[in-house]
Amino acid sequence: LITAAGDDGLHIAVLGLTGLRFGEFAALRVGKLDPVRHRLTVSQSVRVSVVGSQMVWTTPKTHRTHSVPVPPALTARLVDSAGGRDRNDLLFPAPMGGPIRLNNWRRRVFDPACEAAGITGATPHDLRHTATSLAIVAGANVKAVQQMLGHASAAMTLDVYAALWDKGLDDVAARMDSQLAGACSEQAFTDSLPSSPG
Repeated sequence: LITAAGDDGLHIAVLGLTGLRFGEFAALRVGKLDPVRHRLTVSQSVRVSVVGSQMVWTTPKTHRTHSVPVPPALTARLVDSAGGRDRNDLLFPAPMGGPIRLNNWRRRVFDPACEAAGITGATPHDLRHTATSLAIVAGANVKAVQQMLGHASAAMTLDVYAALWDKGLDDVAARMDSQLAGACSEQAFTDSLPSSPG
């Protein structure tokens, strides 16, 4: 999908690897990128108003600023993209300036990229779920994912994504087994277990 989006592939990468809501993504300023810590600070969101189609700037959905981790390879691309611009400039401006509008971006970038990549039925919000899935598979705990997504509580994160952690349980025994194997031989471990009663 990133490749299919061509010059706008960086948009797809940021949304699919950070879990930002689209309004948070569109509101990002150059100065909110911390290339040393590999973080984006989310403090604003922008959306089109229902009446008048004006851009409305607000705090994020939970009204809290939060920090989002960025993979180092992606940080380098963001630094290149932001090069030479003022810290108050939008990190991802629309082609004609100002913030990107979701419907325009979807029509211009996302839907054609999905079609070219052979992906059907996807929405831009699915990129948020992709980022969450990747974080959980990488071993992120619920508090880290909560902070990344800007959820109000870990309970909310679990309500939405509990099934992904459940799938991870299948790997727990295998990972524990590999840790034991590193500590001692399987036979030595098995021999040290008490025999079952009876």
